[in-house]
This record gives sequence, C-alpha cells and structure tokens, in this order.
Amino acid sequence: MARPIKETPELFGRDAERFEKMISQPKPVSKEEKERARKAYEIMKSISNSQW
Repeated sequence: MARPIKETPELFGRDAERFEKMISQPKPVSKEEKERARKAYEIMKSISNSQW
C-alpha cells in the first residue's frame, strides 16, 4: 500500500528568494545532454506497453 504524500513545505525569506532566483535562471543544457535524454526517452517509449 502506498504511503500518503506529505504536504509541501512553504519557503520564506532567503530560502524563497534563492529558490525563485534559481528557477528563473536555469542552467544551459548542452546538445549532448539533450540528445542523450532524447535517446533515453525513445528507448523507454519503445519498451512501454501502454497505448497513449
């Protein structure tokens, strides 16, 4: 049986400022990383049995 999901804590003060800055300025991703992620996705899609 699955465990219940806990509530997400709220961020205040410096933690909230740091989080907002971090998500507003994402790190650039290289072409190699994008291609590796795309290949992993295609592999997972090919072995999946479900119809979407």
